[in-house]
Amino acid sequence: MKPTQMCEPPTLDEIRLALAARPPAPLPEPQPKTAAVAMVLRPGYEGLTVLFIRRAECPDDFWSGHVALPGGRAEPGESSIETAVRETAEEVGLDLRRLGEMLGGLDEIQAVGRGRAMGLSIRPWVFALREQPPPFTLSDEVASAHWVQLRDLLDPARRAPFPYVHEGTELTLPSIRVGGLTIWGLTYQMIEVFQLMLRTGRS
Repeated sequence: MKPTQMCEPPTLDEIRLALAARPPAPLPEPQPKTAAVAMVLRPGYEGLTVLFIRRAECPDDFWSGHVALPGGRAEPGESSIETAVRETAEEVGLDLRRLGEMLGGLDEIQAVGRGRAMGLSIRPWVFALREQPPPFTLSDEVASAHWVQLRDLLDPARRAPFPYVHEGTELTLPSIRVGGLTIWGLTYQMIEVFQLMLRTGRS
């Protein structure tokens, strides 16, 4: 998928309308396990910013040290939105029930860890904050939290190749480099899905 050229970053109202106009698509094959993440938008004087976390280094974590959206696996009886809200509160201390407006969902993503399909689907949900959040309280699973300008995130000039070695084979994957972060893998796919949704909404 090619990066979407956008003259101006979208407004919150444009994002809200685009999400309403394009219902999120499920994966063709249901997966045995599910997860959800929150794409949190924060309005500001310089435009919208997006919340990312850097996962803590952990040898048992398939996404150890990766830049990601807050989220995680669903608990029994939990809806996908409830998972995104709970995990965001647990990981960074941000209460989306109180501070956030749920704008809509993005297409499901097939989870891949270290080059292998995991029997796990991930649903991203988009939220907008109604007010400035309090300072983050990070869990042991999160090394740091970052606000990234949406304008920069969608800028094609921020795209860059990312070298990745899988089972002895060197691959070149797409990535976004912004604010000292390198966004690749599943999170990069989610940003691409978000851009596709915006492009569809603006066409």
